[in-house]
Amino acid sequence: MNPQRQSLSIPVAIIIAGVLIAFGLYWSGRGTAIQKPSPAAQAPSLSSIDPIGPDDHVLGNPNAAIVLVEYSDIECPYCKQFHSTLSALMKEYGSKAQLAWAFRHYPVHNNSVKEGEATECAAELGGNDAFWRYLDKIFAATPSNDGLDLSTLPVLAKEVGIDEARFNECLASGKHKARILKDKDDVTAAGAQGTPYSVLFVNSQRIPITQGALPYEDMKNIIDTILKNL
Repeated sequence: MNPQRQSLSIPVAIIIAGVLIAFGLYWSGRGTAIQKPSPAAQAPSLSSIDPIGPDDHVLGNPNAAIVLVEYSDIECPYCKQFHSTLSALMKEYGSKAQLAWAFRHYPVHNNSVKEGEATECAAELGGNDAFWRYLDKIFAATPSNDGLDLSTLPVLAKEVGIDEARFNECLASGKHKARILKDKDDVTAAGAQGTPYSVLFVNSQRIPITQGALPYEDMKNIIDTILKNL
């Protein structure tokens, strides 16, 4: 493909899609709003959003054509909905190395920091696969909006094969809290106004694709548009 065409076609396609999505999200309320978007927030700097690295929790091939970095609140009902959407998209695109999914933390609810720490303990003790299994368990168990009893966190860890005593020791230490808060600081600096918040990495571009829980078909249309223009 002509390099000039490649460098131009992707941004144009995403700008068009982004405008339509942003308009729809503003009225549909598919995300947890923190504050009303300001003009500055509508054109944020994404320099605080780093590409994925060895410490990220990634589902799929890290070298996939599209890498979706999601900032999520585990107690947000829209994040729970979007988690199911992204899981379905990974089944369609992940095996073909077209899409990878990285999870980062954007705690807004009271319980979300401790639950985020719990997922990091799962990763520390069981690796990347345990992280994703444990995250699935929490999203399945919580009714959202701080509805999960935090005493169930070690129970869920045991269900995914993590030693309960070691998990409790890790969680009580608070060693992963700084990571959770750094993720939140990074995405806030990028202009995020609500959860979930996602950024697509395509080649060297950072593309803020949504501020909310887009339905499966909308996400699929965005992914297909990008893939056609690569």
